[in-house]
Amino acid sequence: MQLKIMPKKKRLPAGRVALILFLCQMISALEVPLDLVQPPTITQQSPKDYIIDPRENIVIQCEAKGKPPPSFSWTRNGTHFDIDKDPLVTMKPGSGTLTINIMSEGKAETYEGVYQCTARNERGAAISNNIVVRPSRSPLWTKEKLEPITLRNGQSLVLPCRPPLGLPPPIIFWMDNSFQRLPQSERVSQGLNGDLYFSNVLPEDTREDYICYARFNHTQTIQQKQPISVKVISAKPNRERPPTFLTPEGNTSNKEELRGNVLSLECIAEGLPTPVIYWIKEDGMLPTNRTFYRNFKKTLQIIQVSEADSGNYQCIAKNALGAIHHTISVTVKAAPYWILAPQNLVLSPGEDGSLICRANGNPKPRISWLSNGVPIEIAPDDPSRKIDGDTIIFSNVQERSSAVYQCNASNEYGYLLANAFVNVLAEPPRILTSANTLYQVIANRPALLDCAFFGSPLPTIEWFKGAKGSALRDDIYVLHENGTLEIPVAQKDSTGTYTCVARNKLGMAKNEVHLEIKDPTRIIKQPEYAVVQRGSTVSFECKVKHDHTLTLTITWLKDNGELPSDGRFTVDKDHLEVADVRDSDGGAYTCVANTTLDMVSASAVLSVVDVPNPPFDLELTDQLDKSVQLSWTPGDDNNSPIIKFIIEYEDAMHEAGLWHHQTEVSGMQTTAQLKLSPYVNYSFRVMAVNSLGRSLPSEPSEQYLTKAAEPDTNPTAVEGLGSEPDNLVITWKPLNGFESNGPGLQYKVSWRQKDGDDEWASVVVANVSKYIVSGTPTFVPYLIKVQALNDVGFAPEPAVVMGHSGEDLPMVAPGNVRVNVVNSTLAEVHWDPVPLKSIRGHLQGYRIYYWKAQEGSLKRNRRHIEKKILTFQGSKTHGMLPGLEPFSHYALNVRVVNGKGEGPASPDRVFNTPEGVPSAPSSLKIINPTLDSLTLEWDPPSRPNGILTEYTLKYQPINSTHELGPLVDLKIPANKTRWTLKNLNFSTRYKFYFYAQTAAGSGSQITEEAVTTVDEGKLAGILPPDVGAGKAMASRQVDIATQGWFIGLMCAVALLILILLIVCFIRRNKGGKYPVKEKEDAHADPEIQPMKEDDGTFGEYSDAEDHKPLKKGSRTPSDRTVKKEDSDDSLVDYGEGVNGQFNEDGSFIGQYSGKKEKEPAEGNESSEAPSPVNAMNSFV
Repeated sequence: MQLKIMPKKKRLPAGRVALILFLCQMISALEVPLDLVQPPTITQQSPKDYIIDPRENIVIQCEAKGKPPPSFSWTRNGTHFDIDKDPLVTMKPGSGTLTINIMSEGKAETYEGVYQCTARNERGAAISNNIVVRPSRSPLWTKEKLEPITLRNGQSLVLPCRPPLGLPPPIIFWMDNSFQRLPQSERVSQGLNGDLYFSNVLPEDTREDYICYARFNHTQTIQQKQPISVKVISAKPNRERPPTFLTPEGNTSNKEELRGNVLSLECIAEGLPTPVIYWIKEDGMLPTNRTFYRNFKKTLQIIQVSEADSGNYQCIAKNALGAIHHTISVTVKAAPYWILAPQNLVLSPGEDGSLICRANGNPKPRISWLSNGVPIEIAPDDPSRKIDGDTIIFSNVQERSSAVYQCNASNEYGYLLANAFVNVLAEPPRILTSANTLYQVIANRPALLDCAFFGSPLPTIEWFKGAKGSALRDDIYVLHENGTLEIPVAQKDSTGTYTCVARNKLGMAKNEVHLEIKDPTRIIKQPEYAVVQRGSTVSFECKVKHDHTLTLTITWLKDNGELPSDGRFTVDKDHLEVADVRDSDGGAYTCVANTTLDMVSASAVLSVVDVPNPPFDLELTDQLDKSVQLSWTPGDDNNSPIIKFIIEYEDAMHEAGLWHHQTEVSGMQTTAQLKLSPYVNYSFRVMAVNSLGRSLPSEPSEQYLTKAAEPDTNPTAVEGLGSEPDNLVITWKPLNGFESNGPGLQYKVSWRQKDGDDEWASVVVANVSKYIVSGTPTFVPYLIKVQALNDVGFAPEPAVVMGHSGEDLPMVAPGNVRVNVVNSTLAEVHWDPVPLKSIRGHLQGYRIYYWKAQEGSLKRNRRHIEKKILTFQGSKTHGMLPGLEPFSHYALNVRVVNGKGEGPASPDRVFNTPEGVPSAPSSLKIINPTLDSLTLEWDPPSRPNGILTEYTLKYQPINSTHELGPLVDLKIPANKTRWTLKNLNFSTRYKFYFYAQTAAGSGSQITEEAVTTVDEGKLAGILPPDVGAGKAMASRQVDIATQGWFIGLMCAVALLILILLIVCFIRRNKGGKYPVKEKEDAHADPEIQPMKEDDGTFGEYSDAEDHKPLKKGSRTPSDRTVKKEDSDDSLVDYGEGVNGQFNEDGSFIGQYSGKKEKEPAEGNESSEAPSPVNAMNSFV
């Protein structure tokens, strides 16, 4: 199915406006193919107002096309310009462009004039604009003598420039002899006419080199005016005055401007203080997007001005004393401008058509027509055309109707000239778009399929989809007048082949194009905003998804420009990494993903933070005697807001190079009012602080020396203390140079006795911080004051402080010393205070000397006695003596102490401490253990603390289950150091508790444990012969025979043996013979035979010292006794030996079979595992 899509009007979405404008341009750009006959068309020409450089050849352009190719001719100043007669003029071949060779000879002024080009062929003639050729000019200033200008401070001033008239007009600026631009401000500024205006002058405006420069851009030359000298008398400024206008003059003025130009309105006022300018439009608002203020708001500019901008504009100048206004009436005129310019017209024979030429302007332009460059009124008559004002109507045209028509719209401000041809052709359709063109479009975007065509008469266009001409629904397709098929929203199913067919009465042409729909490119992970510190590394990620049939290119930009060519920037696939980040790296980083069809981008900002840059441009203003205002310009905050500013000062006079804290102000402030001290040569510097730290200091400000004044303060820390009994040393903390407030710093030192009627004595000293008054009474209170003074005067009256002359040793000892013994280790001492006058100084306290002495030898041995000292601060009259030894004889005395030293001692007082409880006995040893006895030896307490009355011994047995037996309490006379306990149980462990007693009570106890030996023939732990004399032994052995499980086992074995004996006896009585003897000989009794350690039999007994084994296979005698020599071995002879050592309390710690046991206090020790030796002893 075919669809003939005709243009139709409908409301378009806003997103298609740009597309429609593009298509309109395509429509207006439709041209006749150059292989067809057509009238000339001007394609390029020089501007209407053509200013040339007189130092270069003149080139006047004129290019045209047509079929057949046109020929060219020129007129100059309205008459034919014969280029063949001028050897300096040549025309470019195949073109109408002229070149005038003035560089070899000739002058540019010779060729000044109005030029017009005509391009002609058999179908008509096209003409160019009138091209006005003028050489640029940069004339010199006329010679003039400029008188120096002298005026008073505060007057207004206008320095005239009056540049020479040039072509084009020059650009004006003011500089000095060093080619430095003169600074301008609200007070000093340059007007539109080039003059330099001063609202009021200041002494710093004095200079001899105010120079106005004119720059002529066309010739790249600069001309300068003679320097102007200005001298401002630094007298008291003129009285303040309200504003008046320097320009424009009067209350009203008029301004005329052409449509499309820039409207510039200017008001410059003088006054004191400097006026401020405001602008308003009386009958409306100033256009928001087209209004700009220049030259400190003294100039108002409106760009692209139109007739609607006409009206009254008012400028207002205002200062503290009043306001003045000026009204400028603006009229906007307009040179002609097109409403509808005529377009080329292609008609077939017999068709109708029209050329329309509509223009507007102020005043309204006049429309005139030309045909082939000749006014239409005198042009050859053509019956097919009819002129109706701005329109030419053509009907039933023929081939002879082909011509080029010119429309001229002109008024007093300019003209417009347009060429439009009428070309009568009979041509079948042709399609100009290339065959089989492939269009690739991103899904959901418009698709534009071109079908550029030509034909006369104008062909109709039809579109088909697919080889079989599948239907196109007219609600989703739009056909434009230039033949383009638009698919507003292309989808995947829009892919396919489309056929464009052009038809007119002379024939038909068609063309196929192909459309492919691609997936859009999308950024699925965008780079993210980052804040990093200088020197760190940052990474941006940009993940992109795209159509796999398209080639993707990812480009990274910084601030919409290329990345810096720096090795710190690394691009890897979808990542950008910046190492060692610097301040300059901050900005917007954009990831741009490009394919041949679309582009997407995403940006992220990198903020590089750091401590602020130091402030700069420090300035001191409002300089008073004791204050100054400091202002500064903050440095870059490096993307972290400034919190505060720290201001420091340097005193170059007294402490050069040292900076001191002055004050701090908020980060929003850029000024600070600083309090100053007299006679200081100040310099200031400022530091900025943000969350990352403190900036470097600014450059120091200029120095400011304050005037000298009398001191504000007096010395501090004034004291009066004597170093000798007859002097008074007055000391103080001197003022520093900053506090001196002036030269000649001295101190007036004054003193007098507090309790006397003497006048103040005084002395003036310098460069010291103490003064010694000699010949004073001992320890007398004085009133003292120290006052600062300098060459300007005295400081305020100083405060009076009290001091004392020198101290001497006290003269009197404390009296009535009394001692009260509290207990055996503590005594309380009382004494009467010494009279203050006898102390002769500041009372520090009382000091007690005490020592332990033998009765009757107190005086004889005093020099060899170690004395102890206790000091009691202040005026206390009693104190405690702790840590005394009981049952001891002590002596003491008391002395008073002042700042000089101790006074004489009081008479010695003696006292005795009562008895106390003794310390524990020094040692306790247990020796000579036997079957039923143990002998105890001990040393008396090292500190008896009295007379010993007796010893107490308590002991109790400990069984194998760690249970304690009954406690036996035994009293032993005090003169004993050895005691034997009898009737003890054999092979039993005992625990002993031993302590001494005095009349005061029982002392600390010492504990020990020991074990009695076993019965004869049994093995028991005893002391080895070499230990019994002096080393105590504490055996950890426990008899296995006391273990319940072992007793039961032995009973069962005994019962079994008894049963066997009974059986044997019965059998023998029956007459049977039983070879017991043989069996006994062949098999030794296992109950008697020793066992080896490795097989469970009782083997050899090894002595750990001399390795004497028992005879293997030896048997115990039938009486079950052990020989004396066999039982005399110590515990060392059994197991792996015994290593003994003493505990801290003197108890013995032993090892049996190499195993070490901890001994719990109070007898809660754990029993050892029963040894095979004890087991056999119990059995035997």
